[in-house]
Amino acid sequence: MDNMQAGNAPYFKRRVKGCNLDVHPTESALVIQYEVEATILGELGDPMVGERKECQKIIRLKSLNAHTDTSSLALKVVEECRLIHPSKLSEVEQLLFYLKNRKVPDDNQEQQRVLPRDFTPYAGVELNEEANITSIDEYVELLYEGIQEKIKGATLIFQLACNPNNLEELNNNEAALGALARVLREDWKQSVDLATTIIYIFFCFSSFSHFHGLVTHFKIGALCMNIIEHELKRYDLWQDELQKKRKAYEEFTDNQNLKKEHDKSFRKYQSLLIKQEQFLRVALCLLLNLAEDTRTELKMRNKNIVNILVKILDREDEELLLVVISFLKKLSIFLENKNDMAEALAVEKLARLVPCEHEELLSTTLRLLLNLSFDTLLRSQMAQTGLIPKLCSLLADEGQRQLSMCILYHISMDDRFKSMFADTGCIPQLMKMMFSCGDAKMDVELISLCINLAANKNNAQILCEGNSLRMLMKRAVKLKDVLVMKMIRNLSQHNGPTKSLFLDHVGDLAAQIRNDEAEEFVIECLGTLANLNIPDLDWAMVLKEYNLVHYLKDRLKPGSAEDDLILEVVNMIGTVSMDDSCAAMLAKSGIIPALIELLNAQQEDDEFVCQIVYVFYQMVFHKATRDVIMGDTQAPAYLIDLMHDNNAEIRKVCDNTLDIIAEYYEEWGKKIQMEKFRWYNSQWLEMVESQMDEAGDPFLYEKERESFIGNGDILDRPDLLYSTEGLMGADGTISPEFYTDFQSGGQGRTGFLNSLSDQFVPSAQAPGDRPVSTYGCHPDEQFFYNYTTTSR
Repeated sequence: MDNMQAGNAPYFKRRVKGCNLDVHPTESALVIQYEVEATILGELGDPMVGERKECQKIIRLKSLNAHTDTSSLALKVVEECRLIHPSKLSEVEQLLFYLKNRKVPDDNQEQQRVLPRDFTPYAGVELNEEANITSIDEYVELLYEGIQEKIKGATLIFQLACNPNNLEELNNNEAALGALARVLREDWKQSVDLATTIIYIFFCFSSFSHFHGLVTHFKIGALCMNIIEHELKRYDLWQDELQKKRKAYEEFTDNQNLKKEHDKSFRKYQSLLIKQEQFLRVALCLLLNLAEDTRTELKMRNKNIVNILVKILDREDEELLLVVISFLKKLSIFLENKNDMAEALAVEKLARLVPCEHEELLSTTLRLLLNLSFDTLLRSQMAQTGLIPKLCSLLADEGQRQLSMCILYHISMDDRFKSMFADTGCIPQLMKMMFSCGDAKMDVELISLCINLAANKNNAQILCEGNSLRMLMKRAVKLKDVLVMKMIRNLSQHNGPTKSLFLDHVGDLAAQIRNDEAEEFVIECLGTLANLNIPDLDWAMVLKEYNLVHYLKDRLKPGSAEDDLILEVVNMIGTVSMDDSCAAMLAKSGIIPALIELLNAQQEDDEFVCQIVYVFYQMVFHKATRDVIMGDTQAPAYLIDLMHDNNAEIRKVCDNTLDIIAEYYEEWGKKIQMEKFRWYNSQWLEMVESQMDEAGDPFLYEKERESFIGNGDILDRPDLLYSTEGLMGADGTISPEFYTDFQSGGQGRTGFLNSLSDQFVPSAQAPGDRPVSTYGCHPDEQFFYNYTTTSR
């Protein structure tokens, strides 16, 4: 528009104003900030159209060093740069003196300032010409010529795009960007250098979020996806061709022509591979930048970006792998992408990169594995691909230690893989790391991993080698470290030599069970003691010496403490109740009624109910506590009620406890047998009733809507046993067939009575000693002493 108006106007006036000087923050350069005022004048010299624009110019001083004469250099700068007025010579000299004495930043610090997405700089096609922003129109014209001219024009524009200060002006030049997008779309197959250069120009724009709309407008992202897929197919063709030539050479080793042809193809393949991987690197960097928008990322996923990235993991170029793994790491935070990685077996390809010499690549790979390790299936793949010993070897590397421990912690959560740690040699190293902390706070990742490993028996034996257990106990008691005590609790649950080591530490643990200690710490101490079911341990002496009976009884009261602490107290009582003297001591203290009260309060909590019933199970083995339970409490009645609980574990413990009670108390044995029989038959009758209801049969008691058995006892049904059906004839007399069968020892028509007597009367007992059957009659007695033929 400006050019058109300028053509119709007499002349165009341009003026530079407000020139300010400053130093570049990181480079040896001067920065000039100035304002350009452009005005189009009319025929009479009046301004018609005016516009102002702020501009910046950077003067790089490559020759500036500690021996430079700043006065001479300042004079040269002022002479060659028309933007700087000669009056500013002294200011320029001062700025140069500052740059001369400014400390150069460390190379490592400089590398840290580089954005993660700027992995490797791209030099483009080498040209002797230096690009100038004022010649942009000439560069655009080259894009309409042949391939070589297009490469030259794109390379010059790329030089401009490398300077962020030029991006805004390039953004305003829609003709240049449109020409670049058109050339890329039409000619990318003809030259990899051309495609790489143009994509790198758009990558420079994609490094800034407010230019993403520009890149999306020209559909560069979709075009990159298509080109990447094409390049991967080309790579597969190259591989197949090389494989064929290698096989031909191996079959005919004497044929030197085949060998030369193979070597020539291999060299060509290597040169093509370098250019292709350079293209893939910049294209994926551009896509990674655009993926900041989740909607754009979803479009990439729909085009199978995850499988494309996983396929590239087979390459050897470390810089390309760094881009690919960074991209996968970003994608892995979404469930759908994570599932795609699991299907593509990404873990197997990542395993070969652990460990590697490229520190940044290794760190990024571990971060991706950490994201994936939250999934159970992927953790299984990590263990199967042999990642556990590889990760354990990285514990010695301080830079990768924390990431490795986090991944190992996730893997150790699965009981299937805990045993794999025993053969890696990492457990002694973990213990060394723990003890090296001294009194300082231990890393959560370290102690959490050790807690999980301690849950395995083989690992526990290694963890307790030497004086390790003693040192752990010393640290836990001294610092009141709950996590270390949790680890000790896991160690105490394994039978065998490991548990025997705790005999020396029972007193230390019992001494921590006090009201003034933190509940979390006491919970772990109680849990550890509850695991020590060692026959050689004198629990009675421990309870007396540390006055634990009173503490245990007080903590059984509902609401006296947190439920976790009360539950551990119940577990502790169950363990010490195995000892006869301890059981008697607890019975005298009134703990059994307290357990009954707690059972009433926590009857909805299956864990509480199961543990309390287990305490009763331990106590019925001892006469002192058994008599208290049977005579002074309602525990047997509770056990009978819980005999049919929905929880299978509760039913199992109740059945075992009631079986022991039935052995010692005949009266309770009969009640228990009756209840079991009653329950069995009630279930059968309820099933029959439900089938009758489903069949549409009316209730027998329509008025009160009762069931067909009424409101009485479900087993109090004499008609079920003494019905005359099959015994009496139509005239009220007994059936001759039945009487004949009965006298001959048969079963009668129904075949029920004799089978009943066979079921409930043991054949080994004498007839006179047989007990009354469950149905209330003696099966050996004659049934019809008052036999009469009179009809009822």
